[in-house]
Amino acid sequence: MDFRFFTYPQDELPDLSTYVLLTLDAPPLSIEDLDKGLFLIDGTWRYAELMQKQLPEPHLFQKRSLPGNFQTAYPRKQTDCLDPSRGLASIEALFAAYLILGRSTQGLLDQFYWKDQFLSKNQLTI
Repeated sequence: MDFRFFTYPQDELPDLSTYVLLTLDAPPLSIEDLDKGLFLIDGTWRYAELMQKQLPEPHLFQKRSLPGNFQTAYPRKQTDCLDPSRGLASIEALFAAYLILGRSTQGLLDQFYWKDQFLSKNQLTI
């Protein structure tokens, strides 16, 4: 797996024109997106929305969403998510996206404390 992490707002982003941005209000992610990279914004819902609005041009991402049937196991403390039933922790969203794209999920949830609860709630096995 190849991951790159950027710190907002200090890091300058590379060209991400071949990436899709995972968000709630967008067409669903599908196997047709396999050739694209994934861009996730990790932060509280309110802060992530602010970061998304401030993405510099030319990052005109194609936006994709995850199916609403995935449920979080993360013990949420905040309530500013537009749709709390669909709000996944970043690692959960990445795992779900990898499943949809047919990419290997091996090791992705190994350090996630709520791994077993997430897999159980979503009737998944790895």
